[in-house]
Amino acid sequence: MTDTSHHDERIAKMSFASVYPHYVTKVEKKGRTIEELHEVIEWLTGYDKKQLQALIDKKVTFEEFFQKAALNPNAPLITGVICGYRIEDIENRLTQQVRYLDKLVDELAKGRKMEKILRVA
Repeated sequence: MTDTSHHDERIAKMSFASVYPHYVTKVEKKGRTIEELHEVIEWLTGYDKKQLQALIDKKVTFEEFFQKAALNPNAPLITGVICGYRIEDIENRLTQQVRYLDKLVDELAKGRKMEKILRVA
């Protein structure tokens, strides 16, 4: 299934700060912590807590968020379906990166073990 350019553009222009509280709510509702959420985000992007907060404060778009990220080399190991799309089949790079993050947050909320989420061999 291919994403439409309109869909990709909408994701690119969405602010990370507007979605972040939903990530927090989702994981906390399931008994996980903000620290665990930050660990997952740092694993994927390389952003530490201070850098993450600065990006939230600046209200960067997902496009800016992932442009500056040092994407984990194991990110392509994140596979499966999220929001009706098979992650490994998403052609738009940015949309795929956003879905990587969505999938990791999902796995955290579902109670998956941290070493599984972080694709530790």
